[in-house]
Amino acid sequence: MAHETDAGRLRAGGDAVTYRDATPGDMEFLRRMTYEAAFWHDDGPRPDFDRALADEDIARYIPGFAAGDLTLIAERDGRPVGAAWSHTFPAERPGYGFVAADVPELAVAIDASARRRGIATELLRRLIARAGEEGFARVSLSVNFDNPSARVYRRLGFREVGSDDNSWVMVRDTRA
Repeated sequence: MAHETDAGRLRAGGDAVTYRDATPGDMEFLRRMTYEAAFWHDDGPRPDFDRALADEDIARYIPGFAAGDLTLIAERDGRPVGAAWSHTFPAERPGYGFVAADVPELAVAIDASARRRGIATELLRRLIARAGEEGFARVSLSVNFDNPSARVYRRLGFREVGSDDNSWVMVRDTRA
């Protein structure tokens, strides 16, 4: 049975925001949020939406509803404005923020109209708590060196455990 998310309201920048579990009816919005997470730079050209999401390395991050996957939606005035999701990747085909096959990798994206209002932080808090409730001891993510969101992740208790040429892998204990 699916766990029902507390649909409580939180004020974000003066607006009431509701948080809920995603449903299959949210797939187009989740595809858009995957694009936003992958191409988070607002300056400069961005690739074609459909072509970008057809790329296997990006498409595998589109939230699904497989066992163990968690996906939350933030809504303002009944309209989705953000999402946070987790997925576990196998060791033979790891994700960018891979730590171990039993450590879900998180992603978050917020619509440009709703950024800098604490919505991503609240989505991540709720997603981390849910991952802990589902039995996951840790969660991970990948963040580019120049992404200002790294400060938010550190404030939420994530710590760097690895890096590549342009990003950190960060981990957080779900019981912290």
